[in-house]
Amino acid sequence: MPNDLEPAPLGGRDLLGLGALLVGCVVGCTLLGLLVDHLADSSPFGVVVGVAIGMLLGALGFAARVRSAMRG
Repeated sequence: MPNDLEPAPLGGRDLLGLGALLVGCVVGCTLLGLLVDHLADSSPFGVVVGVAIGMLLGALGFAARVRSAMRG
């Protein structure tokens, strides 16, 4: 009988969702950075900041989802 206190492992569907979260954050923020660069003529500042913000948001979202999945 499995121990009820152990968290269930993340399945393939969960991992696909985590990957989509990371890609969505980075791509979305990069596109916003491109838009800022285009409007402000500040290339490549907007893209670099967009990628950095996307990576940060992706990491925070990733950690939050993994933490909640491990709790059950």
